[in-house]
Amino acid sequence: MNISHGTIERNSILMSVLILVVVAIGGLVEIVPLFKIKSTIERVEGMRPYTPLELAGRQIYIREGCYNCHSQMIRSLRAEVDRYGHYSLAAESMYDHPFQWGSKRTGPDLARVGGKYSDEWHKLHLINPRDVVKESIMPGYPFLAERPLDTHMIANLMRTQSYVGVPYSKEQIAEALKDIEAQASPDADSEGLKARYQTVNVRDFDGNPRAITEMDALIAYLQMLGTLVKTDVYDLDPKMQ
Repeated sequence: MNISHGTIERNSILMSVLILVVVAIGGLVEIVPLFKIKSTIERVEGMRPYTPLELAGRQIYIREGCYNCHSQMIRSLRAEVDRYGHYSLAAESMYDHPFQWGSKRTGPDLARVGGKYSDEWHKLHLINPRDVVKESIMPGYPFLAERPLDTHMIANLMRTQSYVGVPYSKEQIAEALKDIEAQASPDADSEGLKARYQTVNVRDFDGNPRAITEMDALIAYLQMLGTLVKTDVYDLDPKMQ
């Protein structure tokens, strides 16, 4: 059957049907292959779920709106990799619900801030940013050092995360409270924590060994950002080097 353009353009019903057919075919071409693969994200060595302390710190980061001024995604542009480090890999945010890529940078990107500064620097910066960065317009968060970390919902949070694909085991969820104490208390037994989570920082993050505070949790979270994956095995575009 030969249908001319003129016939289609003059028949609104026929045109609508043909548009739906074309869109359906295009949709199937894009969607069907996704059912044939386990994941669209390439898994990379080193990635692991957040420890309970880091996860609690991430919740504080979100609660205080840090994502409004700090992105966590380094684009593959020369100016960005020169300033912030290797461009972000998709796998590095595979356990982020919600992700913290951001769309605005009032402050610097934090995707690779882990290990860049000392714990003491982070504490001073959070209490009064002008003490370490004179031109900073960031508000201070001194209350974080005084507020004990609320841990009563952490196991439920990990369980919820597991429902959306974060591979927390039953053991990790059951040992959440012990793992928080083990990571933030240098005198605690951390062998179980290290067995459950690879490449984990264990120390008193806020300088106050008498209590585990929200400051401990937030610094623990910041200090692991960008440290899990060995990015040197992922070559940058030669044009950027």
